[in-house]
Amino acid sequence: MNRRSFLTTPLAAAAAPTSAKPNILWITCEDIGPHLGAFGCPDSNTPNLDRLASQGMRFPYVWSIAPVCAPARTSILTSMYPQSIGAQHMRSTVTFPSNLRTYPELLRQAGYYCTNNSKTDYNLNLDTQLETIWDDSSPKAHWRNRPTGKPFFAVFNFIMTHESQIRLRPHTFVHDPAKVRIPPYHPDNIETRQGWAQYHDKITDMDREAGKLLQEIEATGEAENTIVFFYGDNGPGLPRLKRDAYNAGFHVPLIVYLPNKWQHLAQQWQPGQPNRRLTQFIDFAPTVLSIAGLQPPTNFQGRAFLGPHAKPAPNYLHGMMDRMGERYDLIRSMRNHRYVYIRNFMPHRAHGQYGDYSFQTPTTRAWRALFDAGKLNPTQAAYWMPKAPEELYDLEADPDEINNLAKSPSHRATLEKFRAALRTHIFEIRDTGFLPESELHSRSTNTTPYAMARGRARYPLEEIFPIADLASHLDPATLPRLQQSATHKESAIRYWAVLGILMRGREAIQQSRGLLTKALNDPSPAVRIVAAEALSDADVLITLADPRTNPITVVIQALSSLDELPQIDKSAIAKLASYPAADPAAKTKYLNLYPTLRRRLLAKFP
Repeated sequence: MNRRSFLTTPLAAAAAPTSAKPNILWITCEDIGPHLGAFGCPDSNTPNLDRLASQGMRFPYVWSIAPVCAPARTSILTSMYPQSIGAQHMRSTVTFPSNLRTYPELLRQAGYYCTNNSKTDYNLNLDTQLETIWDDSSPKAHWRNRPTGKPFFAVFNFIMTHESQIRLRPHTFVHDPAKVRIPPYHPDNIETRQGWAQYHDKITDMDREAGKLLQEIEATGEAENTIVFFYGDNGPGLPRLKRDAYNAGFHVPLIVYLPNKWQHLAQQWQPGQPNRRLTQFIDFAPTVLSIAGLQPPTNFQGRAFLGPHAKPAPNYLHGMMDRMGERYDLIRSMRNHRYVYIRNFMPHRAHGQYGDYSFQTPTTRAWRALFDAGKLNPTQAAYWMPKAPEELYDLEADPDEINNLAKSPSHRATLEKFRAALRTHIFEIRDTGFLPESELHSRSTNTTPYAMARGRARYPLEEIFPIADLASHLDPATLPRLQQSATHKESAIRYWAVLGILMRGREAIQQSRGLLTKALNDPSPAVRIVAAEALSDADVLITLADPRTNPITVVIQALSSLDELPQIDKSAIAKLASYPAADPAAKTKYLNLYPTLRRRLLAKFP
């Protein structure tokens, strides 16, 4: 048999398709940036994926929607921004509208056999619906199990690159820790070098497994009819990459390979060459539907980049970061080919907030210890300090995102262009991130966050956003406007007004003490929590942290604010100690957040 191999044989001239629909194989892995040989990484050892890239297209401008897996994978499944459907908070569960369909469901309706091996990890309440989404979603799921004659869509997820695997010790290093590149924001110490070296080792392991999967496709004669995608789910599992809203947290590799007879589906087919299109995770679902000859539904927010329904590329990529585990933040990021813009709506919180899971990484703990000891240079220390409201980086001149150009007069026009585009995007997708998480849920009772956000009476975003924008820019001159808004009838406006006072620090808090004291009795628990943090009122926070009487989202916010207080008296801590060690009412994805925070506070304030 004279069969062309995408592993070994050079590409031939494109041929006309001979079967109705192509197979589609997705190979994905956890927590890697574009650290492959095909993307120019000098520390890489990835021969199988490099070979695939030499015969396919590599995309150097691809963003995950989120710098962490669950919201990112939610965006792939739905082709919708997580914050558009209320699914942005890491480890949360929201209801997806019953009248909308995920892309595997649409592929199955079109005759595809769809398998997922095997990670789901969506921020959606889909556990009872997986059988309607996938033909098989399990560790045994495989395209080989399909009925005869059916095309397949198959996802295989490799976990060996996950952050949990790059901190396992002991480890036999293949990459020499002394020779790996260390970015300038990381301290150059043994923990950092070992973290980066082990990261590259695990990518090599993953490449080997990807090669086996490609060989399996070849051995069973499916290579000629199988379109292959390879991509990572978010940035590397090291601090200031995964869970952080820099370009490095969103930037992932994407390789797409089309066999000869399906190359007509590519708009710009240049084997072995980069495709400079701006691409993001919400584009993947409409692309596979387009490949299958299907028109993507109108609720999809992504743009197909292959097939008959391909659309022009976007002008910007959009990323988001909200609650990460037990820590609240609100960041919106954007990039074009050259610049990345980061809008920090909670600049009083450091990029490097404490998170129990991330602090299990030796690199993170060692970096923080050096900060506490005052042994870091300004570039390295910045991660642990309050953020600027806006960040702008020239990725051509400054790929490590060190030199913030947001206040540069010569970049003013660029900054304003990004500002305007972000504002437009927030309103277009009805970004739900400007509601406290507890109110996102309470306002969605008997409906979905997606539907709630499109009801202007229930979610007056056009009124809320200007106050959030004003509050987080930290201009002292706007304090009177915030004080006035602290008594607004809309609770989300009161929340941002009080938060804006807190963010401005001691003097603004002192000038607003009467308003803040009144806010301790606000009908909204989220407003009460922010006011109590501003006034260091541990009693109010402890009361709201009781999982027996408060929703879990209120409890998490209250405990997070307690952790920001410089001191908590013994009676308040004793009350916290009397609470249950776990929250029996918490849904599975929230299960560890309350006990993690409770243990930390009891240890911090003995």
